[in-house]
Amino acid sequence: MEKLREKVRESLSSVLPITIIVLLLSIVLIPMEVGAFTLFLAGALFLIFGMGFFQLGADISMTQLGQGIGGQLMKKRNLLFIIGGCFLMGVLITISEPDLQVLANQVASIPNQVLVLTVAIGVGCFLVAAVLRILFKVSLSRLLTLMYVVLFLVALATPSEFLAVAFDSGGVTTGPMTVPFIMALGIGLSSSRSDKDSANDSFGLIALSSIGPILMVLLLGIFYHPTDAVYTSVAIPDVETTKDVLDQFIRAFPQYTKEVLISMLPILAVFMLFQIKTRKYHRRQLLRMCVGFLYTIAGLVLFLVGVNIGFAPVGNLLGEQIVSSSYQWLLIPVGLLIGYYIVKAEPAVQILNHQVEDITDGMVTKEQMNLCLSVGVAGAVGLAMFRVLTGIPIYWILIPGYLLALGMSYRVQPILVGIAFDSGGVASGPMTSTFLLPLTMGACTALGGNVVTDAFGVVALVALAPLIAIQIMGLVYEHKLKKSSGIPKPALEDTIIELEDEEV
Repeated sequence: MEKLREKVRESLSSVLPITIIVLLLSIVLIPMEVGAFTLFLAGALFLIFGMGFFQLGADISMTQLGQGIGGQLMKKRNLLFIIGGCFLMGVLITISEPDLQVLANQVASIPNQVLVLTVAIGVGCFLVAAVLRILFKVSLSRLLTLMYVVLFLVALATPSEFLAVAFDSGGVTTGPMTVPFIMALGIGLSSSRSDKDSANDSFGLIALSSIGPILMVLLLGIFYHPTDAVYTSVAIPDVETTKDVLDQFIRAFPQYTKEVLISMLPILAVFMLFQIKTRKYHRRQLLRMCVGFLYTIAGLVLFLVGVNIGFAPVGNLLGEQIVSSSYQWLLIPVGLLIGYYIVKAEPAVQILNHQVEDITDGMVTKEQMNLCLSVGVAGAVGLAMFRVLTGIPIYWILIPGYLLALGMSYRVQPILVGIAFDSGGVASGPMTSTFLLPLTMGACTALGGNVVTDAFGVVALVALAPLIAIQIMGLVYEHKLKKSSGIPKPALEDTIIELEDEEV
């Protein structure tokens, strides 16, 4: 129970800043009906407990399963078996990713299952590429450069309607379900190597796995021609009493319970087959993991109900009301404020900051990292809101951003490069897909803009910020080392660090 309380407190710290900002806006500038705000508060409550249960369940079950499968794959010493196993697990784990489910519900031009399967196949393929990189000791910086060059070349041939959605899919894929499993898999694989670069190579799986969905959705845009690319605004139901509010949530439970069970069944089947084949987990551990899966399922249901019934619709409404008022310009400072506090509230960001402080021997402090990431994500969200108001193409921001990030990767120590690119999804947590994206969509709809090209992209921009911010801190660290010539350079290559799950 103590662990559950801790996870719920972490979830509360993520949701609370958004709730306070919405409350202040509704009181001071943008009046909101009591019924709509009650739905929002109820949705926030579901999110808090849903994320808490989900995080605890993922820690108990998914991380253990990832490490077990990773170790077992390496024991086989069969390359085809490793490739097949990694591809299958990448596909299955992505299908159950809650952030991806939220994004799929908001992309009107592509059927949900088509988008989810496309993204899942992308993760499976690039997880294989990431594992092969570990096995054959390929430079992460060079491989990332090659992959992003291919990515932007494919983007040139893709209709503009798919560009922002594609890059958003890369951000949401590295979510609370995917990350703990893939990180555990990477640690299991790299630990089989005893050379000095094995610690560095345990990073990079998340970075490469997030490229796969982008590339696959871009290819989908070339070959898939939807007949309906029109976005329909979310309607908030009329609620007059607290009973009406409760009824809305209760009616949604069967639908989302069914969706979650369908998405989780393949993972449960793999878990059962893995245990039957290997007998890896003893009785007590097996019982613990089964309880973890129950927590995961319950958390996912609460999370999706809270998002789709209460949280996202009010974010959409707020965006519409802001740009429909005489304070359109307010959208940018609101975005900056939300971005600044969203990243501060992410527990995984705080873990990351402590880790960077440790491996740089305190030359880059957690306070410096916190400020750098907060300012970076705030700027990214501000740019996303600026795009909504002006309609500038997203590649005007993405291309220079990725060129800067990739350029710095050749100057920064390898372990920091791996952390930076793996952490692209840390900042783009559940609050980005559940609140910021609906906010931009609502604002874009009210302005009469193209939702698919102008509103989507906020997740991609938020995911880009840590790539630049962490590497800037790496360059600061290098500069301090040069100035402190009397201080020996710590051997970062021999430091083993385990990133905890992001977006939780």
